[in-house]
Amino acid sequence: MEAISTGIAFFHKGGFIMYVLLVCSVFVMTIGIERAMYFSRTDTGRAFARAFYKCMANHDIAGAQKLAEDHRGALANILFTAMKLARKDADQVSSYMEIQSGIVLSKLRKRLYYLSVIVTMAPLLGLLGTISGMISAFSIFNLDSGQASAITGGVGEALIATAMGLCVAIVALAVHAYFVQRIENIVTDMEQCFSLVESAKGELASPEGAAR
Repeated sequence: MEAISTGIAFFHKGGFIMYVLLVCSVFVMTIGIERAMYFSRTDTGRAFARAFYKCMANHDIAGAQKLAEDHRGALANILFTAMKLARKDADQVSSYMEIQSGIVLSKLRKRLYYLSVIVTMAPLLGLLGTISGMISAFSIFNLDSGQASAITGGVGEALIATAMGLCVAIVALAVHAYFVQRIENIVTDMEQCFSLVESAKGELASPEGAAR
C-alpha cells in the first residue's frame, strides 16, 4: 500500500500533463490488446506456411488444399479460395490473391499508426510538463530567502513528467515494433505461398492435378 501511495503522490506532483500521459498509456494498452486479439484470429501462422510449402513442393495439390481448408486465418482462406478458382479461371488467380492480401494487410495495419504517433508525442508531452514545472520552480527564486532547496525540489518534481513520457513512449514503441514484425512475417508467408500457387496453376487447372 505504501508503494501505491508513493506512486500516486509522484503522479500528482508531475502536474496536469500526467493525466494526458495516463490517457496515452491506456490508449496504448487498449490498442495492444485489441490488435493481439485480431492477429490471433487472422494470422494463420508460420507453421501452416511451412506445411503448405512442403505439400506444394511435393506436388501434393490435394494435400495442400485440404491443409488450407482445415486451417483458420486469412492466408489459409485466400489460398483455399484461390486454388478452387484456379480450376475455373486460372487467369484470375493472381489478381484475386493480390486484392485479398491487400485488404488483409490494410486491416492488420489498422490503428498501428496511432502507436507511432504516441511514440513521438509522449516524450514531447513529458518535456512540456517538465518545462512548465521548471518555470513554476524558478518563479519562486529568491536569493535572500534561501529557497535554493525549494527550487531543486521543484525541478526534481518537474522531471517526473519527462520520465513518465519516456515510459509511455518505450511501451508504445515495443508494442508497435512487435506488430510490425508480425506483419512482416505474414507478408513473407503470403509471398511464398502465393508464388507456389502461381507456379502450380497449370496443375491446379488440370483434373489430374486436382486429384493428386
